[in-house]
Amino acid sequence: MVDDFRFSWELSGAGGATYRIADGVSEHETHVGYCTDALADLLYAMTGLYSDSSGERFSFDREPMETRWLLRRQGVDVTIDIFEFPDGGTSWGSPDGTGGTFLWSSTQSRGVLCHAVKEAAEAVLREHGEEGYQEKWMLHPFPIAALQDLRRLHRRDDDCRYEQCRTDPESW
Repeated sequence: MVDDFRFSWELSGAGGATYRIADGVSEHETHVGYCTDALADLLYAMTGLYSDSSGERFSFDREPMETRWLLRRQGVDVTIDIFEFPDGGTSWGSPDGTGGTFLWSSTQSRGVLCHAVKEAAEAVLREHGEEGYQEKWMLHPFPIAALQDLRRLHRRDDDCRYEQCRTDPESW
């Protein structure tokens, strides 16, 4: 586990976003399309890490490709495995990365992972606002409810080292 974890989400053009994820050892970057509610899927997967499940999985549409994240939880640690599939329409029969090309992996604490994703979503909201996000993403509104859920769970269950999470009402 590396303490230099970073995640960003940037809207690019009309109906696209680029995410970057890095852990101080390696990094991964992918462009995703608007055909799915990608940012909401990401945020809801993070909130799922606060449940009794042992993990979450979700994917980003890349027309026609798919980028799939598998999140496996062990205690407070989460292993992130990212795979690419050549055809998103046919790959969901595989519950793991079988048949996909491995792209990136890291293990982080749930608090570090969820804090980074929460911060990235908040940065998008600050930059574009809900209306600006809808204009750029087109098919889906900004996932404000998913962000609020993640804020609440992160504040409640993680011993976040960042002062903002302990004092800033916007982080709730």
